[in-house]
Amino acid sequence: MTKASLQGKTIAILAADGVEEIELTSPREAIEAAGGKTELVSLKTGEIQSMKGDIEPQAKYKVDKAVAQAKASDYDGLLLPGGTVNPDKLRLDQGAMQFVRDFYDSGKPIAAICHGPWSLAETGIADGLRLTSWPSLQHELKLSGATWVDEECVTDKGVVTSRNPDDLPAFNKKIVEEFAEGDHSSRRK
Repeated sequence: MTKASLQGKTIAILAADGVEEIELTSPREAIEAAGGKTELVSLKTGEIQSMKGDIEPQAKYKVDKAVAQAKASDYDGLLLPGGTVNPDKLRLDQGAMQFVRDFYDSGKPIAAICHGPWSLAETGIADGLRLTSWPSLQHELKLSGATWVDEECVTDKGVVTSRNPDDLPAFNKKIVEEFAEGDHSSRRK
């Protein structure tokens, strides 16, 4: 089996202050190792503060573009890392949620880990999908119409989800595969 290549593909990483650092850095490294480019998109320009377990500040990361200036059409896929504070801030921003929705509506692959699937519930994307997440989100995901399962990595209609940092090896492998595959429009009808 040949290794998936992301040569020529750019993946948006939507994150805000409070992002779980390893859920930002590990998938980013996997994408770049497969030849892809990543851009960090956030609520505003400048830097975002990453965390470990929501309590221990880690590194700060330079934002490439504010979500108000970003368009899904400029990217080949979307990564939604977790941490509880990060997705909670994102889901309160209408522009950020429209950005997420635009990826799904245009058939582009989306990857969300830990609390990242909160955005899938907020935007209505979760409805009808089989998903996993950090366990505390299962009720909200079910209420939004998802079938929630407790599995390491779940893929449905080009949406990849995982539960926590322990799942990163499987998550990273699958997101590279889905981002390389590209358009999932035919599966979302």
